Amino acid sequence: MKIKQKTAIELFVIQQVRQKRIFLNYSQEDVASFIDKTRGFIGQVESPNHPAKYNLNHLNKIAKEFNCSIQEFFPDKPVF
Repeated sequence: MKIKQKTAIELFVIQQVRQKRIFLNYSQEDVASFIDKTRGFIGQVESPNHPAKYNLNHLNKIAKEFNCSIQEFFPDKPVF
């Protein structure tokens, strides 16, 4: 069974969340609690080799907890 690779935009958003998480000194477990998931789920999201990813509801909750705009997770221009 072939694992579906994450797209460039998905990887970009995940990386932005990860960088902000680390900058704000939040753990994967902290982020998991914000979105009512497990720490393992966050690890899977942050792994480029696993198909798990954030949805818009997750990103909205994370932005609320990070006290930032959800727009901070998205690029200014399309990603190819």
